[in-house]
Amino acid sequence: MSGEDRRKGILEDISSSAKPVSGTVLAKKYGVSRQVIVQDIALIRAGGIDVISTARGYLINLETKVTKIFCVKHTDEEIESELNTIVDMGGKVVDVFVEHSIYGNIRAELMLASRFDVRKFMDDIRNGIAKPLKNLTGEMHFHTVEADNEKVLDLIEAELKKKNYLV
Repeated sequence: MSGEDRRKGILEDISSSAKPVSGTVLAKKYGVSRQVIVQDIALIRAGGIDVISTARGYLINLETKVTKIFCVKHTDEEIESELNTIVDMGGKVVDVFVEHSIYGNIRAELMLASRFDVRKFMDDIRNGIAKPLKNLTGEMHFHTVEADNEKVLDLIEAELKKKNYLV
């Protein structure tokens, strides 16, 4: 069996399964090493298929989400309001990043999808566990925001603009 045929088979196996398919199971089925399966998965991903690796195996990500990067600027006191504005309108704050003049792009994953997530994040800031990245760049920073569709992103953008958070 050629590598291309094996990858087609792997993709079919993962796509048709309701639960994660382990690399060990795939390796046995196709008579190759687990490392070959890992390389095949990398090639499948390079082909544009969103394969998720979990502790129990591989899954195909069938969710279709859209993302947009927002450039924002606000005070420390407005952080919670800004983040709640995004999650209240159906967005997920994937990350925050700044363009630092010396260090370049500094990015931190946030994955905030609810007020509960925002509250936990704010507790960490208030307790001194973390400092906002925006403080490194005169308050200007960026968020990657994920939503179900473009309309939700447009509504989030309009609300951020209304609150004067957009740059």
